Parts: sequence; structure tokens; C-alpha cells
Amino acid sequence: MIRLASWIIGSLVVAGIVAWVIALPGTISLDIAGYRMQPRLGTAVALLVLATIIIIAIWAVVRRVIGAPKALNRRRNRKRREQGVEALSQAVIALQSGDPARARVMAREAQARLPENSAAKLLEARADLAMGDMSAAREHYRALIANESTAVAALTGLYDQAQAQSRPEAALVFAQKTLALAPHSAWANQAVFDNFVATRQWAEAVAMVNVEVAGSREEKARKRRRQAVIETARAREMEVSEPNSGLDHALTALKLLPDFVPAALIGARIYINRGESRKAQSLLRRTWRATGHPDVAMLYANSQPGASALDRLKRIGELIEIPPTNRAAAMVMARSAIDAYDWPLARKCLENFLDDDLTQGVASLMGEIEEGQSGDQGKAREWFARAVRAPRDPAWTADGIISDEWEPVSPVTGRLDAFEWKVPTTQTARSTAIEKGTVQTMSELPPPERALPLATTENDQ
Repeated sequence: MIRLASWIIGSLVVAGIVAWVIALPGTISLDIAGYRMQPRLGTAVALLVLATIIIIAIWAVVRRVIGAPKALNRRRNRKRREQGVEALSQAVIALQSGDPARARVMAREAQARLPENSAAKLLEARADLAMGDMSAAREHYRALIANESTAVAALTGLYDQAQAQSRPEAALVFAQKTLALAPHSAWANQAVFDNFVATRQWAEAVAMVNVEVAGSREEKARKRRRQAVIETARAREMEVSEPNSGLDHALTALKLLPDFVPAALIGARIYINRGESRKAQSLLRRTWRATGHPDVAMLYANSQPGASALDRLKRIGELIEIPPTNRAAAMVMARSAIDAYDWPLARKCLENFLDDDLTQGVASLMGEIEEGQSGDQGKAREWFARAVRAPRDPAWTADGIISDEWEPVSPVTGRLDAFEWKVPTTQTARSTAIEKGTVQTMSELPPPERALPLATTENDQ
């Protein structure tokens, strides 16, 4: 209704303007080819407007006729483009659906209709890679490297191909080239970093971590931990050959992570070897209060070279109160008491952990106590039998591998900071033993093999 009213009002306005123009007074003289015309002013204006409209209409028709071939060509190109985009979409869908053969066909069709489109070329290369046609994929990717806009994508594809073919050297080269073109490429940074870790190029690895941009609190914590782990790895390698540098790296790691046990152990060992036992003991005391790690306590007990077993027991008493409040402390104290032949103290340390908290380590120590104090082989064998069935104690574990000492890298996956101090899973431990053929019954194990002491020292030997 509003539209109709607006149309009627507009028509009336236009009609009024036309009537006003026609009614304008005065005349105009026109001499054309010997003819003179003297129309009224309004009529002349109306004729001029009409002539203008006719000229515009004629020009539009002529222009349409002249531009018809170009219009047809544009329409044809638009249709080809639409068909090319549709083929490109079908290629993406086929590739994601696990049909690389159709993806390659549609990618080639898209290239035929969109010859300048780089995405179609990349899709064909991806389809070749998914079909296992490595040579064709390599040729497509190498052709795309020359184009600045597709170079990184092409290098990514070549990297994936090298990984699929188990060619780590070639994969590393592609990652390095990608990093040179796109410094913020996540996968390239990770690939180069993993290579530095695998080849123990710790200086280069920590340099990469140092330039990382950490925005959130979690990212900053992750960056500090990676720096600390790498610094500890450097300290570990230099502990014997370059102890002074190793100590610097260990202390740097402890500044980043004050309670990082591996760094504290390395730093303390270097202090001990340099004859600075007080510094070692101070460092170990701080770490023990923060972590309660048994390796820290054992090293504290042996922080004075040449000390007797009684001296070590006395020193461990500086850290651990009697009776110990947790199982780790109890096992450390019991180990020292056994070495000093203080059987009553050893029993007292373990008596609160013989029921629900019984582990392999506790049961093995009890077997040693029974065997050493009274020589009762029956009770000792009973404890050793319980040790086999008991839950395991925490250990340095990574990817199903148990290590006596912390390692910076997993030997299975090569992952940095993979080792954790935790209880190994029974299933993993048992399956590993079965694969190696080392699972034995209790009757097959002689007493010495059943004992699982925490640690031994040169003085004990």
C-alpha cells in the first residue's frame, strides 16, 4: 500500500513538472538546413529531453551489439570458473573422504578450468602422495617451490613425503628451508628442534627455545621447563669432562625450576667431586624439602667421600625424622640402617608401610632385614615372594621404559622431557618382561635376585 501511494505521488509530481515546462512562456528560433522552427520554450525543452532519450537508447543498442563478443566471452569464463571452483571443492571432499584417485581427477579438472590456481596443483600433489605415487608428488611439489605463495605449502608436502619414506635427512632439509621462508611455522620449528634434541645439539636447541614468544602463563611455564631440561642435559654431558661449565648449566636450570631434581643431583655431585660438600649438602637439603625425592636423600648421605656406613646413617638422620612420615623417606632411612647393620632402626622405619602401602622396595628391604638380622631364610623368602607380587615403587619412566637415572630424551620416541618419576604401570612392565622372555616364577628366583635395594655405594662394596 505504501509503495502504491509512493508511485502515485511520484507520477503526479512528474506530470506536474512536465506540464509546468510545457506551459513556460516564450519561443525558441531554430535554423536547421534552411528550415526555421519557432517552438514554444516548453515544447523545445520536451523535444530536447525526448531526443536525448532516443540518442541514449540508440547508443545502448549499438554498444550492446559491439560488446556482444566480449560479453559472451566473460560469461563463458565465468562459467568455467564456477565449474573449476566446483571441481576444486569436489577434490577437497574426495581427499578428505579417503578417495585420492577421484581427488586427483577432480584436481586435474580444476587445473584445466583454473590454470592459474595454485590450490588445484597442491591438491593434485596431495592426491599423488596419498596414492603412493611419490615421484609424481615430488615433481608437483618441486614445481610449486618456485612460486613464493606456494613455496611453504610445497615444502610441507615434501616434508610429509620424506617422513613417509623414512628419509629423515631430506625431511630435515625441507624443514630448514621452510623455517628460512616462514620463521613462525610451527611444524618446521618443531622438526628442527627435534633434530637438535636427537643429535644432542643442546646449545642450538636452547637458543630456539629462548626466542619463543610465550604469551600466557601456561606457555611461560612450559618455556621455562624446556629451558631447564635442556640446561640439565648440557650439565649432564659436561659433568665429567667440563665440571665447571656443567655446574653453571645445572645452576641455571635450578634458577628456572628450583625443585628440578635431576639438575640438583648433577650440581651436588659436581660440588662433591670438587670437595665442596657443604654446598652440595645445602643444595640437597633445599631440594629434599621441596620434593622428598629418595635419590636426593641418598646422595646427601654419601655427600662426604670416604664416610663410613654409620656416618652416612647419622647424616641421613639430619634430613629424615624417625619414624619417617612417608614411604620414600622410610626406604632411604632403612637402606642406610641396613648398611650400618642397625636392624632395629631399619625395622622401625618400615613398620608403618607393611600393610596397604607395601611395595616391592619395602618388601625387599624387609627380606634383607630378616636375612641379615636373624638369618631366617624362611621369613626372608616370604618377604621376597611378597616383593614379586607387590606394586612397584616410583622410578624414572618414559614410554614404558624404566631407567635407573633421569634421561633428557626418551630412547623410544626421542621426545624431550619424557622421563617422569612415577610408578610404572604393571601391565607395561609385565608385557615388556614377557616380550623379553624374562618372566619367572618365584621358585626360579634365588634370594639375591629377589632383593631390590635402593642404591649401593663404593664404600659398601
